Amino acid sequence: MLTKTKKLNALRKTQIHATDTGSPEAQVSILTKKIDELANHLKKNNKDNHSRKGLLQMVADRRKHLKYLKGTDEKRYEKLNKTLGLKIK
Repeated sequence: MLTKTKKLNALRKTQIHATDTGSPEAQVSILTKKIDELANHLKKNNKDNHSRKGLLQMVADRRKHLKYLKGTDEKRYEKLNKTLGLKIK
């Protein structure tokens, strides 16, 4: 489960300003943290299909945010990939 402190730590890396929670960078960083935690959960509980569906939905949502960011501002997209260490095709 993503606690408040973990969420704030993930946001601090990519926030544009102090109260930023809605920018694509902030959304992607939160989703990445959630995806990592859920992936660890699924390694232990491999028969949890409901959580697996939620994981796939989060991955698709993160991909949409990244696609939007790449289309609007390539520099911010590249910076975000470096910051979060995402594997990009």
